[in-house]
Amino acid sequence: MTRLARSLDQLRPRYDVVVVGSGYGGGVAASRLARAGKSVCVLERGREVQTGEFPSRFPDLKGEMQVRGKVVRTGPDTALYDVRLGEHMHVLVGCGLGGGSLVNAGVSLRPDARVFADEVWPGEIRQDGTLDEGYRRAEAWLKPASDPRAPELVKYQALAAAGGAFGDTTIAPRVAVSFTHSISAAGIAQPACTRCGDCCAGCNVGAKNTVALTYLPDAARHGAELFTHAKVRHVSKRPDGSWIVHVTRLDRVEGDAHDFTIEAGMVVLAAGTLGSTEILLRSRENGLALSDRLGKRFSANGDIIAFGWGAKVPINAVGVGHPAKIEGREVGAAVSGQIEILDGDDLTRQLTVQEGVLPSALAPVLPILFVPNGRILGALQSLIKGVYNGPFAHLQTFFAVSHDSASGEFRLDGDRLALSWPGAKDEPAYARLDAKLTALVTQSGGAYVKNPLAGTVMGHQPATAHPLGGCGMGRERTDGVVDHGGRVFDGAKARGTTDVHDGLYVIDGAIIPRSLGCNPLLTITALAERALIHMAAERGMRFDVAPAAAL
Repeated sequence: MTRLARSLDQLRPRYDVVVVGSGYGGGVAASRLARAGKSVCVLERGREVQTGEFPSRFPDLKGEMQVRGKVVRTGPDTALYDVRLGEHMHVLVGCGLGGGSLVNAGVSLRPDARVFADEVWPGEIRQDGTLDEGYRRAEAWLKPASDPRAPELVKYQALAAAGGAFGDTTIAPRVAVSFTHSISAAGIAQPACTRCGDCCAGCNVGAKNTVALTYLPDAARHGAELFTHAKVRHVSKRPDGSWIVHVTRLDRVEGDAHDFTIEAGMVVLAAGTLGSTEILLRSRENGLALSDRLGKRFSANGDIIAFGWGAKVPINAVGVGHPAKIEGREVGAAVSGQIEILDGDDLTRQLTVQEGVLPSALAPVLPILFVPNGRILGALQSLIKGVYNGPFAHLQTFFAVSHDSASGEFRLDGDRLALSWPGAKDEPAYARLDAKLTALVTQSGGAYVKNPLAGTVMGHQPATAHPLGGCGMGRERTDGVVDHGGRVFDGAKARGTTDVHDGLYVIDGAIIPRSLGCNPLLTITALAERALIHMAAERGMRFDVAPAAAL
């Protein structure tokens, strides 16, 4: 596949639209606005990593980690995994052309209807019918599907057996993966999933329907110009109403100026919950009038990643990669089976538990990771027998989500984004998830391991891979940062409480004002598609959304 990213030397000084970020929100915006005939520039701080280039060995994976904390700073700014160590919570996000879609599990779920009945959302979300259309478009482009062979996989069978003992039903959730040879919505031929289990390290098969294989190539096909190694610091407004985007180059070309600006008629911030919030916080420090709600209502989506050690039967939940490191073993996609614990009376008590897979690049270091938890004997046995046939063949990985209170708050600590949530570890969702996972693991004959890294720099803080909020939707600037269409409220005292900054949008997970209780990628994409429907109506634009013909 031809590379999508251009050299920063090819940047023009002005575009109709600058899209900041290239995940689900940025991909949708770039595709639709390019189809509308706008000159579109996409700025991504990470690198372009194509199919076949994702890390498959531990030395490569280690080089793809950027870890940032108050006293820790390691790894390059463009590494694929962006780990933020916080005082109260850790956050893991993807970094690269395609955003989090490159390294997530691809689970594509729609939340319980009661999520959108919450009054925290602007009324238009429930009332105008465009959210349903947003989901329809998102599904047409991401093509989520259940693995038709999921029940044959031993990790699925183990979850089903344990859950069945408590009356739980295991299903195969839809994931953004092609299980047959197909053509992506951007017209790109995709081979079938090999069930290698490496979804969360990046798909080297090309079967995962990432933004890099759907919306972004479509945007490029319609004239959008995509650039990597470009970190946006803040935005500012000119007296004539146009926008200036302030950017730092991360390619560090010798002799080149590292900072530059681009002018745009419109700016779409889609740098993710962390990135978009940080950009607006810096923009406010530089004089842009914004809502006092900026940075508030951060949600971890009730996330937990945990493990079961020593199941009675083999689980085979360590990826084999592509090409396969061990022949004849099908692990499955990163998530093949799921249990939903429903509660018709109290939405906050609902849980979703998924069996997961650790990427093959982690296999050599797994024995070391589990030593701090006192499982030295098993770790040493795995070093001798090999991870795929020793005790780690019985390791269970769980990805689970629930509902939290969305009580986190972002601020700037000097020049660093900081998250404050003193009561995060005491959120009721974590106790409920711990109890359920303990029961499932015990039923499988194993022992629950909440965090194998608890004795390291990770500490005992909870961690999330599904950060939401910070620029939450609201009816007006007193209860939100953006309106129902992602338009940023103007915080100037002389302006009305529903007035917005013309031409400034946030379209990504940052605008979601509460937990979803399920993996958020499909909802982020649907809200982005919905925002573009409203943007087109507001600005007199037209574009079709039909998938492209095969290239």
